[in-house]
Amino acid sequence: MTFKKTLSLSIAAALGLAASVASAEVDPNLPSYERVAGISGNLTSIGSDTLNNLMTLWAEEFTKFYPNVNVQIQGAGSSTAPPALVEGTANFGPMSRPMRDSEIREFEDRYGYPPTEVPVAIDMVAVYVNKDNPIEGLTIPQVDAIFSATRACGYKEDITKWGQLGLTGAWANRDITLYSRNAVSGTYGYFKENALCGGDFKSTINEQPGSSAVVRAVEQTINGIGYSGIGYKTSGVRAVPLARAEGEPYAEANAENAVSGAYPLARFLYIYANANPNSGWNPMEKEFLRMVLSKEGQEVVHRDGYVTLPATVAAQIKQEKGLE
Repeated sequence: MTFKKTLSLSIAAALGLAASVASAEVDPNLPSYERVAGISGNLTSIGSDTLNNLMTLWAEEFTKFYPNVNVQIQGAGSSTAPPALVEGTANFGPMSRPMRDSEIREFEDRYGYPPTEVPVAIDMVAVYVNKDNPIEGLTIPQVDAIFSATRACGYKEDITKWGQLGLTGAWANRDITLYSRNAVSGTYGYFKENALCGGDFKSTINEQPGSSAVVRAVEQTINGIGYSGIGYKTSGVRAVPLARAEGEPYAEANAENAVSGAYPLARFLYIYANANPNSGWNPMEKEFLRMVLSKEGQEVVHRDGYVTLPATVAAQIKQEKGLE
């Protein structure tokens, strides 16, 4: 099975699974991680802000098994991962989007083989509003008309006020305040491609340095709207249900809708690494990824608010990537 680069149409199809596998819990069929001998040293991770919390929690879990391992994590954005892997300054490059062809070519030019892509969790890019905002749901063309200058998804008009989305009373004349990740972010690129149909953001967006900063800004702005990974949801915001088109039912940002494909902004999260196809994995890197794909690793995914991988999928990934 080859994993698709984008899950915008159907995660169920990408995983080759029925939607019935969807669960907010950890698949009981996932094997527990078993410690091996001889693992010690330093690991460095450079990449996605979306994955920053996950990488930190995974590092804590890994060092329970291997106290002599030290893990350093930097999470400035997905675009920082490929150059770090090319230059050899990182063991892992977590990314919230697939590597671009140009990034893969740079790696291949240096090493003679492509980087290894390991799907590690499922995320939903949520469109957040303030908790007091009564909006029932949004279509992707409406989201595009709110955030973009180009309206490439085809909505009939630019949207700048909440009243244009059917809100009444005090909300009707309120201007919409936009919060966004910055261009180094994989989430920025994913949102641009999948929510803006490849169009351009408005110049009025307020770019934030991280996922949590977007959510905090929306918490503090009654008129605000922004986007980031579902793992950053707080009690001060609402994740707006989304539909692909007018007339379709709105889908909540939850595990079942992510795996079934009903939620339109669901995606894999990845860890990229340098695994030489001839000599194989560095043992420490291999064991870290095996732990991530184990019961303990996916319990971390669930605890951090993301969607876990079913056991059949984790087993397939391990087989394909030489992590058995």
